[in-house]
Amino acid sequence: MANNIEVKDLLDAGVHFGHLTRRWDPNMAPYIYMERNGIHIINLYKTAAKIDEASEALKKIAASGRKILFVATKKQAKEIVAEKAAKANQPYITERWPGGMLTNFVTIRKAVKKMAAIDRMKKDGTFNTLSKKERLQVDRLRAKLEKNLGSISDMTRLPGALFVVDITREHIAVKEAQKLNIPIFAMVDTNSDPRQVQYVIPANDDASKSIDKVMTYVSDAIIEGLSERKASKEAPKADAPAKAEKKAPAKAETPAAPAVEAPAKVEEAPAVAEAAKQEEE
Repeated sequence: MANNIEVKDLLDAGVHFGHLTRRWDPNMAPYIYMERNGIHIINLYKTAAKIDEASEALKKIAASGRKILFVATKKQAKEIVAEKAAKANQPYITERWPGGMLTNFVTIRKAVKKMAAIDRMKKDGTFNTLSKKERLQVDRLRAKLEKNLGSISDMTRLPGALFVVDITREHIAVKEAQKLNIPIFAMVDTNSDPRQVQYVIPANDDASKSIDKVMTYVSDAIIEGLSERKASKEAPKADAPAKAEKKAPAKAETPAAPAVEAPAKVEEAPAVAEAAKQEEE
């Protein structure tokens, strides 16, 4: 992945622009290159290295079969994150963060099941037996659930990691993940505390071009991890027929059991009896 990350591309996307110097978090000092016109400039060489590090970790999580939950509710990040997460077949939250999404996951799953139950009602005709008012209420509930939880309907267990755009804005999601020891990957601007997350990507988290550029690298790494998982699953299936063919001839060549010499024993019996008779005489 490191070879694919060009500092020039990051520069063109405006990833280097931080916040005003008066709004900075001192813990971001190691990632700041300089100050220009009252704005902090992020060191893009460190950003490229951190993207590479985060991408490798996300690739391994995806290859293990666990999900990565993307969180971005700010206006300029919503559509980009939803598109990239859907492309990588991962769950995402781009509307309001539902309180207890992680710490009270059982309740959230019940809401998702309720949405599935409404869909079943519409398929089996039960929905049509309701009154007009009840149908309207059910439709409104379904629309609300779809808006808030539709993107996580396939997430049947807690995610293997969280990817956050702007940890200051999504502080509730970050706190819940910390409580459950879920690894956090995040785009961290100069006004945020990088100590809150395990995998920091120092970057401008306000510009849509910057978000799109970083999300492209991240989603590509996840897709690569999923491809590796698929290939490793298909390999044993491909080997199975070959093994079966090798075993089949071995069974056919098994030597037959030796014939029983019962008739010979039967022929010997009269001879023994005659010898005994002669001895008696």
